[in-house]
Amino acid sequence: MLWFRKRPRFKRNLAISPPQPDPQRTGIAVVACVKNEEGYIGEWVRFHRAVGVRHFYIYDDGSTDSTRDILKNILPSSQLTILPWISRMTDVTSKEALNGQVIAYAHAILNFGSRYRWMTFIDCDEFIVPKEGSTIEESLKGAKGFPNVSLPWLMFGTSGHKVRPQGGVVMNYVQRSRDPITSKRDATNFKCIVDPCEVTQVSVHHFHTRGHGEKTSNDAGKIADREGRKMPEFYSCRFLQLNHYYTKSQEELAAKLNRGAVSPEIAERYSRRVLTAVKNIQADEIEDRAIIDFVGKNGIDLSP
Repeated sequence: MLWFRKRPRFKRNLAISPPQPDPQRTGIAVVACVKNEEGYIGEWVRFHRAVGVRHFYIYDDGSTDSTRDILKNILPSSQLTILPWISRMTDVTSKEALNGQVIAYAHAILNFGSRYRWMTFIDCDEFIVPKEGSTIEESLKGAKGFPNVSLPWLMFGTSGHKVRPQGGVVMNYVQRSRDPITSKRDATNFKCIVDPCEVTQVSVHHFHTRGHGEKTSNDAGKIADREGRKMPEFYSCRFLQLNHYYTKSQEELAAKLNRGAVSPEIAERYSRRVLTAVKNIQADEIEDRAIIDFVGKNGIDLSP
């Protein structure tokens, strides 16, 4: 008899009780899980600080490079919290792997969320670009105060770079997939900006809020449920745009595939998913210089 080891399921959702808001809460905080991001994290922090982020909560998954030192050199302690976050855990009874990223997001909301009007949960290859105003908060006016705002990935590819070019991603990568909402409704994803004092359920790409459940708003105030936000009519980047620099150069894409998945997924499955995303990006690319124009217009210095 042949025995096959069943791959453990991966818990991706956590229910929480929203924190009580501080009467003086204000601003927006960024929460990110990182590991060995010394190559680009400086640019990412400089940009998001320039667009109004008040505090950065960095959950560090055992970085062995200079990631932490770079952060400390750019940001004062009043704007930076680094938490060690090596979280490989499995539930003993169910054998389900626990998603350390989701746990980090829930931890951030419960322990720090009361201080802020907004929190956003993004990776270091994702940049939130204001389109109406000079800060993220100014551009959130389009969502009309809805407590859960979903921003679709705008997926940037290699822009023809075989090896890593000099400088950061903002000035070097200008080619992206034309439309994040495709006929394959699972070919896109979202990151969210939420009112942390209204969140009742946490995941990586979607949240539930008190009184609204899974409903979410786009950047222009259109409301949809989790499935409805994948429809073309929900797509908008009029007020805010989320640039996802998915591959960077061909050299860095190859390194990404060699590293495999951070989460406990089968390597072949991860590789297939990444290559499918790359194929979708390259199928119909357009030039997008919105972030470059924004940086120039607002005199933002992204240099080390």
